[in-house]
Amino acid sequence: MNTDNRQQLTSIESVTLEVDDLAAAERFYGEAFDLDGRVILATSAEPTGGFRGFTMSLVVAQPADVVHLFEAAVAAGATVLKPAEKSLWGFGGVVQAPDGTIWQMASEAKKDTGPATHRIEHVVLLVGADDVSASKRFYGDRGLEVAKSIGGYVDFAMAASPIGFGLYKRRALAKTVGVADDGSGSHRIRINGDSEGFVDPDGFAWTQASDASDA
Repeated sequence: MNTDNRQQLTSIESVTLEVDDLAAAERFYGEAFDLDGRVILATSAEPTGGFRGFTMSLVVAQPADVVHLFEAAVAAGATVLKPAEKSLWGFGGVVQAPDGTIWQMASEAKKDTGPATHRIEHVVLLVGADDVSASKRFYGDRGLEVAKSIGGYVDFAMAASPIGFGLYKRRALAKTVGVADDGSGSHRIRINGDSEGFVDPDGFAWTQASDASDA
């Protein structure tokens, strides 16, 4: 339990994706997903290569919605990493945006109950941790409560947060989305929360959400 005076973390208001080509990224996200202010784009020239150690997930109600978002992303210029298809846990697919961000689209449902929509139920940031237990303790010390912890996966309880947050073993996360787990340089993401800024054990930078537009 945290006993110091640091401001407690309870929410992720948005994430800032750092991109090479701002105009191209704005076009892609304008055409592919309606993220309702949850993603901010910023130009960066920081070197980066390989797996950046995180994924963004779009959770939707039914398979038809997965296919709808998946096809919109591909039409806007995304690269297919895993096709949209049924699995043991539901239905999903994975693409990589032109800026390099990996996006998972998923539904726990295996059957449609209505026509496809562009509605996104939840947006989730999943960070690949080298030591999940250590990172779990780190975030626990900053106020986050664990909703689910199974093996190398941790889901934090952030019901009121615009963006959900979880941890997964880095190698397992890379395998899940169909890429090699090696990577170097910048993560190319800043996480904008409701506490003071910090850097986590895996090098992910958190920023006070009120300062995000000035970063």
